[in-house]
Amino acid sequence: MLNSPSRLKNIFIRLCCSLAAFLPVAVKAHPHVFAEARLELSIAPDGTVEKLAHVWRFDDIFSSTVLMEFDKNGDLQLDNNELNDLAHVINGSIAEFKYFQTVLVDGKDVKMARPNDLAADFIDNHLLIVFSSKPEKPLKLEPGHTVSFGVYDPTFYTAIDYVNDSEMVVTGLPKQCASIVVRPNPDEVIAQNQSTLTEAFFNDPTGNDMSKIFATRLEINCAAKG
Repeated sequence: MLNSPSRLKNIFIRLCCSLAAFLPVAVKAHPHVFAEARLELSIAPDGTVEKLAHVWRFDDIFSSTVLMEFDKNGDLQLDNNELNDLAHVINGSIAEFKYFQTVLVDGKDVKMARPNDLAADFIDNHLLIVFSSKPEKPLKLEPGHTVSFGVYDPTFYTAIDYVNDSEMVVTGLPKQCASIVVRPNPDEVIAQNQSTLTEAFFNDPTGNDMSKIFATRLEINCAAKG
């Protein structure tokens, strides 16, 4: 029975280790699991954030590895029960990492409610993870405050990103608000945060939460009405 929250994490580690054996030392610190993301952000008429709808599409190699791990009847596809087992394991595995989400108001973390609809699927031989989330407490877009939304893996096992700006969509954005997709330049980020990026970050980037500053984000700013 696949009920261990660490099972999927172990798959990540095992896959990364097997790939690392064939890679130069300088490359081994880089992610080796890749996922394309899509975010649909829904805003209520009063400017309150209603929902973040996430879709993640994983690469061929990782998708194949997951298929082999969870295909218990050996038919080279996952039936509903196997997909449910997979979703259960993923749910438990990434919960401790805030579901790879970063939601910030003026640079400060916003607590997110735990999703209750996470599902797994396979389409065209690619693993898809789909779920929706919302802030734990009401989050309203306010003039003078910057709100941003994105995804990142603090463990660096997975490179998860939005391939095109069009994969970050906002519906219901108030007229006085504007959104922009921000793709940080790594060199500029390091230069701007030199004082807070400690030696420990460079020696072991997986041991902290600083990787969020490199993540692609959807940034919203609102002007005062009138």
